[in-house]
Amino acid sequence: MPKDADPRECSIADALQIVGERWSLLVIRELVYGVRRFDGIARNTGAPRDILTARLRKLETAGIVRRELYSERPARYEYHLTEAGWELSDVLAVLMSWGDRHLNPDDPPVRWTHVCGERLRPQVVCACCGRPVRDGATPTGRGART
Repeated sequence: MPKDADPRECSIADALQIVGERWSLLVIRELVYGVRRFDGIARNTGAPRDILTARLRKLETAGIVRRELYSERPARYEYHLTEAGWELSDVLAVLMSWGDRHLNPDDPPVRWTHVCGERLRPQVVCACCGRPVRDGATPTGRGART
């Protein structure tokens, strides 16, 4: 990057500093699915143990995951999503939906069923007018320069 480069300020970039790496999002996926213990998370993500330990610590420090002691001898912990962590389930649902449409259109490996009983088909819309982001969101604020 040139010395005079001035990266755009952006909450996307800030969020990616915490969750923009494969193992972090897969950890969150497992917690959404109800897997709480280190060994289960390691097995289901395929993450090397040292990397998984580092990612769990980073997510805990960021307030996305919290640890709860379930065994004192030896000390063992379960991991749980905080409210901020649960909000990322929306991101995972949209990401999975994109992957189903563009990467696995004939046979998605996982399907989510909504509480209404139908297959979940997430969409991001404006809370005011109900129209999708792609219909015309315009960036404003200090990071919105062109």
